[in-house]
Amino acid sequence: MNDKNNPPTAAIAATPETELFAVMCKALGHPARVMIIHYLKNIDRCLCGDIVKLLPLAQSTVSQHLKCLRDAGLIKGEVEGPRTCYCLDKAMLGKFTMMVDALGKSIAKQTGVHRK
Repeated sequence: MNDKNNPPTAAIAATPETELFAVMCKALGHPARVMIIHYLKNIDRCLCGDIVKLLPLAQSTVSQHLKCLRDAGLIKGEVEGPRTCYCLDKAMLGKFTMMVDALGKSIAKQTGVHRK
């Protein structure tokens, strides 16, 4: 019987899916990265310079944020000559959405608190 006084004792191990979920969550852990995702969802694709114009950050800082999002699989970058054009990776964002939803449902089931 599992309750607050008797937590489960079985060890849990990270799976590739939980590792990916953690990487994606970490990538979205900075307001500038969330703003970049919001911007890219409203357009098809854009150049790094377009994003630099929107954020009050240096070009090198924006590039680091884009790299973090790209490394997490949330965006794609395509080199076009000396510039890189970015867009959302819709398949990965869909997977992330499903992971968030599954976690929310699991928490709701455990706590009895349901979303409205």
